Amino acid sequence: MRMRELAPAILILGTRGIPAAHGGFETFAERLALHLAARGWRVGVYCQREVETVGQRVSTSVWRGVDLITVEVASTGPAATLAFDALCAHDAAARGGVCLVLGYNGAVFLPYLRLRGAKVLTNMDGIEWRRPKWSAAVRAFFWISEWIAAWSSHRLIADHPAIADHLATRRPRNAITTIPYGGDPIRATSEAPIRALGLESDRFLVSIARIEPDNNILTFVEAFSRAPRSAKLVVLGTLDPENAYHRALRAAAGEGVIFPGAIYEAETVQALRHHARAYLHGHTVGGTNPSLVEALWAGNAVIAHDNAFNRGTAGEGQLYFADADGCARAIETVLGDAAALAAARAGARRRAADFSWGDILAAYEREVRRLGGYPPSSEPVSDGTRPLGVDAPDPVEGSPRVTAADGVA
Repeated sequence: MRMRELAPAILILGTRGIPAAHGGFETFAERLALHLAARGWRVGVYCQREVETVGQRVSTSVWRGVDLITVEVASTGPAATLAFDALCAHDAAARGGVCLVLGYNGAVFLPYLRLRGAKVLTNMDGIEWRRPKWSAAVRAFFWISEWIAAWSSHRLIADHPAIADHLATRRPRNAITTIPYGGDPIRATSEAPIRALGLESDRFLVSIARIEPDNNILTFVEAFSRAPRSAKLVVLGTLDPENAYHRALRAAAGEGVIFPGAIYEAETVQALRHHARAYLHGHTVGGTNPSLVEALWAGNAVIAHDNAFNRGTAGEGQLYFADADGCARAIETVLGDAAALAAARAGARRRAADFSWGDILAAYEREVRRLGGYPPSSEPVSDGTRPLGVDAPDPVEGSPRVTAADGVA
């Protein structure tokens, strides 16, 4: 018990909790929590539970060496999220350890954490207030929250150099570090999951994203449906018949477009990546997108919207578009130019080395140790993506390398 008391400590806030079942932040939180717990840290992860009536407001259980701090909230939707964030901040202030906050949706509660003496490290995620789907009031809320998080946190983490540039308009550079997301190699998968969807290996393109205007899903569907194709287009994601944008997708879809809905089974999603001819990525707001990183690790040729976030992640060896015409040309290239397809796939595999979990988790550990005043660790770090002692390939210019500024603001 004495050793556990002396161990470095971290609390992870800002996600719905682990084991991961919701998205990129939850997946990262699980990965980091297990990594640190295995290295002797005291790790707590806050988990949200929506209930009709609160029974036990805060309870703790242990999962694979990680304390799961479950917080019950008797509400749903945005109200539940804000209530959860408030309760987490109040509880974390009394526990001790560095608070790693993922996202700034609950930034209004960070000043309380800091005033109570907690060390606060915040991953600022993307530029949420720029998303056109939000109303003016919601965008204003996110804009204010971004500023509050920037100035209430001791240190800020950007997941992409372009995000770091943006944050530098809020805080000095020496308060910001850049650490991207990681991904896992996908070397071989069964064809059974894709055959169950009526697909053949290398005979389909895939989009894996929330179906929203700023992700350019309609652009993909319109560009693909302009002419008969030798492959299919698979668009993952939930479609709501009451949503005008979703209705426009169905109206624009040609015969070869398939909408299988949202798929969460990891085996099926990995098979879709591994066996796709190319991956389509239309995100316009954000940083290093986890789905794009996974596509690189799968060796996918990438057709992406042309912006600093996507180019900085996927590199110059992929195909980019600015509009439906450019997207149609990129689709024609991956379907008809075997040499260009092979070059893009090879480039994706090289680029994936910049997103090794081993490097990324080690960078987070260094940041938390520094902020918490914990001594550096001499233990080697490896997650199996690359053997210890083997250097990564030279980075492609402009990639979101793991960096750290000196000093704590």
